[in-house]
Amino acid sequence: MHQDNGAQGAQGGFADVEALEERLSRPDADVIADLAGLDGDIMVLGATGKIGPTLTRMAKRAAPGKRVVAVARFSDPTLVERFEAQGIETIKADLLDRDAVAALPAIKNVLFIAGFKFGASGTPSLTWATNTLLPAQVAGSLVDRRLVAFSTGCVYPFVPITSGGATEDYPLTPLGEYANSCVGRERAIEWEAARNNTEALLFRLNYAIDCRYGVLHDIAASVLAGRPIDLTTGYVNIIWQGDNNAMALRSLRHCATPARALNITGPETLSIRFLAEQLGERIGRKPTFTGEEAQTAWLNNAGKAFGLMGYPKVTLEQMLDWVADWVSRQMPSLNKPTGFEVRDGAY
Repeated sequence: MHQDNGAQGAQGGFADVEALEERLSRPDADVIADLAGLDGDIMVLGATGKIGPTLTRMAKRAAPGKRVVAVARFSDPTLVERFEAQGIETIKADLLDRDAVAALPAIKNVLFIAGFKFGASGTPSLTWATNTLLPAQVAGSLVDRRLVAFSTGCVYPFVPITSGGATEDYPLTPLGEYANSCVGRERAIEWEAARNNTEALLFRLNYAIDCRYGVLHDIAASVLAGRPIDLTTGYVNIIWQGDNNAMALRSLRHCATPARALNITGPETLSIRFLAEQLGERIGRKPTFTGEEAQTAWLNNAGKAFGLMGYPKVTLEQMLDWVADWVSRQMPSLNKPTGFEVRDGAY
């Protein structure tokens, strides 16, 4: 496969991590226009991890005239250098420290993406502290701001695979401590936002795709290694992380009081079997399977987001090509499996 040259064709790959991150952080005209019409600067809380670096970089690329601030513990000091080389300010802070949160600058537009998932079943108190107490503390300190708070599609129960996915008005009755702690996060933010006149949006993301992690990476890595793929959770929704980044930034224009919820994912209900077969064709390996598809899955309907911001720009074919190329060349992985197969909510 040829290298990505910025074209929007289905083919293409990335020479290295920098080329991948450039693509993930590249703003399109819609992001640039929405941020141009947004008053105030931008602060990203929890700006490291899987999504933070490219989301924050996109914000600065889309709005070079705005102050963009990345806040995190920065246990890896090289990330500070990377952010600052991109014109992004950094603040080292533990968001569980009330004094550190209170000392943050009074920036108008805030994206909150900190959270805890893997290992949640073994450390429930840390899970609830990170996913519920921390957001309450952060939201409680934000007065007269705009807040986009990352949540998850896991706040919903399983729905039938033929349903088209849970819409934002579905009851929040999920399985497992992790998912319920995320419901707690949403309720805490709703409460604090209402008290502080903060316009907020609960950004319910369902499976972002990066060549280094995500459902497609998990499947492709199993195909390449000859590991059987569990079909029990047989259907998923996915979205390219670059599109996720764009929608997160554009969501600052759609915050409201009281807080509104918005599902963020791709438009298709996708078969795991189909995805494995498609990746197998590209990699040159035949996938093997175990289990049979259940008739329910964690599926979300993002129709409301599409009505506000349009459809994702990167197609499924592009994602399949890019991930297959990356994995087949044994390029770097973040080694963070999604756990999409999990059905009991225990991560």
